[in-house]
Parts: sequence; C-alpha cells; structure tokens
Amino acid sequence: MKVLLLGSGAREHALAWKLSQSPRLTKLWVGPGNVGTARVGTNVPLDAQDPNAVVAFARRESVDLVVVGPEAPLVAGVADALAAAGIPCFGPVEAAARIEGSKAFAKEIMVEAGVPTADYRVFTDLAEAEAYAVAQGRIVVKADGLAAGKGVIVAQNAEAAREAVRAVGAMGSAGQRLVLEEFLEGEEVSVIALCDGERYVLLPPAQDHKRVGEGDTGPNTGGMGAYAPAPFLTAGQLAEVGEQVIAPTLATLRRRGTPFRGALYAGLMLTARGPKVLEFNARFGDPETQVLMMQLAEDVLPLLDACARGKLEPRVLAVHPGASVGVVLAAEGYPEAPRKGARIEGIDTVTSDCPVFVAGVADVDGAWRTAGGRVLTVCARGAELAQARDHAYAAVARIRFDGMHFRRDIGAKGLGAPAVTP
Repeated sequence: MKVLLLGSGAREHALAWKLSQSPRLTKLWVGPGNVGTARVGTNVPLDAQDPNAVVAFARRESVDLVVVGPEAPLVAGVADALAAAGIPCFGPVEAAARIEGSKAFAKEIMVEAGVPTADYRVFTDLAEAEAYAVAQGRIVVKADGLAAGKGVIVAQNAEAAREAVRAVGAMGSAGQRLVLEEFLEGEEVSVIALCDGERYVLLPPAQDHKRVGEGDTGPNTGGMGAYAPAPFLTAGQLAEVGEQVIAPTLATLRRRGTPFRGALYAGLMLTARGPKVLEFNARFGDPETQVLMMQLAEDVLPLLDACARGKLEPRVLAVHPGASVGVVLAAEGYPEAPRKGARIEGIDTVTSDCPVFVAGVADVDGAWRTAGGRVLTVCARGAELAQARDHAYAAVARIRFDGMHFRRDIGAKGLGAPAVTP
C-alpha cells in the first residue's frame, strides 16, 4: 500500500515509525513531515490544511490511504475532499470533526448520546460568563474552539474564575464562545478508539501530563509526557467505556449523517460516580500516540485502512506486555514563549530501543536545533512501568540543549496506583 500521512509533530513521527514497520507498506509520504519522519518515510512540502493540494498529491501518486495526524486538516475539510475524490482517509469529515473543533458541539453530542459528562453552560457574552464563573467559584473554563491544547483553565476560587474567563476570552476566535463546566475530581485517563463509522477497537488506556511542572503545576501545555497502559481501568472497565461512551457517540454521529471514521479520543475523569467525559478529540493524542504505538503489538496499517473503508472487525487488540513511557523535552520558555535555535546534542547516543520522536526540530547546516515548544518525545518500553520509566529517563539524560526542561514525574501516578486485574 502507498500511504500519505499528514502532519509534522512527534505524533506523526510515531505513526510513521509504526507504519514503516508494516509488511503491507510499499511507500510512505509525510506531508510536510519533520527531520524525524524523513528517516522512516519521504517528506513532501505539502500544506496539510489545503484539501485541494492533498487530493491532487494523492491522485498524482495513486495513494491508497491518507492518514490525518493533527486536528486542523480535519476541521479544514481534508477528509471531505478525499471522500469526494474516492480516496480512503483515516480521519473524520469536517462535520464529525466538530466534536473536537467545538466543545459546545461535543457537549450537545454527549447529551444526545447519553454519555456521562460534567454539567455545563455555554456563553457568548464575557460579562455573563464572568458573573456565572465568579458565582460558582470552583469551575472549569474552556474555549469553544481549537486552542492547541491550551484552551482549558481550572479555577479553584472566584478570583481565579474571573481571571480564567478573561484569559480564555482573549484567545481570539477560539474564545469567542466559552463553555463553563462543573469541576470534577478523580484520575484523568485518555481512551482512544479506532473507528470505522459504526464499529471500533480500543487502544490501551493512557495518561497524559498536561501541565508544565511536576505534580501537575503551572500552565497547561500540549502535553509533557504520557504512559500506557494507565492502571486505573481494568480490561472490563475499558470495555465498559467502549460500550457507554464510544458506541453511543458513534451511533449519534451516524444518525446525524456524519459517521466518524478515524481516532476518537475520549478524555475521561474517573470520578467516584464512574467515568465522565471531559472532552473528545477527533484524532490521535499527542503525546499519547507515541507510547501507544510502542505498546501496540500488531500492524497498525490494516487497522487504519479498515477504519477508512468502513470494514473494521471489532476485537481486542494485541499489545505488548509491560508498559511504555514517553517524556517530552521542551524548549526554554515553553509554553508561554518558547525560544528557538538551541543546538540539540546527544540523540545519536540514545540506543535504538528508546525511540526519540521529533517535533520542534530544524536541521540547520547539518545540526539539529530547537524550532518549537515541544522539541522531542523520548520513549521506552519495559517489562513493568517502573522499568520503562528508568529506561526513558536514562535516555533523556543523554540529550541536551540550552534551556531544555521536562517533567521528572511522568508515570509516577501509575506507580502509586493499586494493581488491577482483568
């Protein structure tokens, strides 16, 4: 099969790395890709958010499958254009991708589908939103639109709630409408389902680390690391999430005439009253994808192809024993104002069993330099979570660049959790 993968982050590098291992793959292009994807595929200077350009390339090269990594191309209608051209695409059409593009729409779908979620209200008037938030005190303030993973602020008191509404309201078009939610307590877990519009298979539960500092402190980021499987869901409980969250959501979208084909990401809070959905994403998570591709013990290409063609066979996926951990190395100043241009050293000393997935990196005259906020995701797999963490942090210790920072507690919650049995 000839495959075109869209995107340029560490998530796309991990997907390209996994796809490149498929015996069914004959050619892999990544558009636009990065210096990491160039090592496992062929980068092409393609605007992933230009539906016409994507279709033209796919036609010219007789591409068998297009895999969309980030959310922006989906919201821009790339999957719609590919569908119209008869080219299979792993990634939902624009109307279904609204489940990520609009948090208010996602809430509407959850209510219609009967999916458990936090109570909420939607506001377009900042003054009204501010008054409501202050009255509630402890509340979660979300930008309705896409905000690169940074459009959510958890306010612990009335003054913080006021500032949160003002901050999110200042996020340009993303903050023109606000979703104010009930504060939920519990453990947060990511569950990603590969879907063909009707059927689904579940990847292992993962746990992201969204805040910049240890102990979940500091501002939200796009994610500072992840591990899988997260030990907070048994196999039976994961299956229940599929039945109570994924299945009714797919049924509702299908009933509306916008079947979801792609990766449906449910961000869950495991409350004392059971799992509740915090958010939906319409694509693979980042950095969850990096560790999930490490854990998946089977060829990912047939799975993505079956989803795109509406021919997925529901079953339990084969996964490696043990666990995988991914630690994000971030640039100085991230997430507020990341600095670029620092020389990256030591990657070539990391052993091959610890993949280093590339994000914000540029090749400048043969030297790799920082070119974004999240620079690298360093991954490792182990027979158990503690071993995977040790391997990952040993690899991190080999890499250096000026201003490099990372969290030192990735996976720590998993070690503190009681062991679960199927």
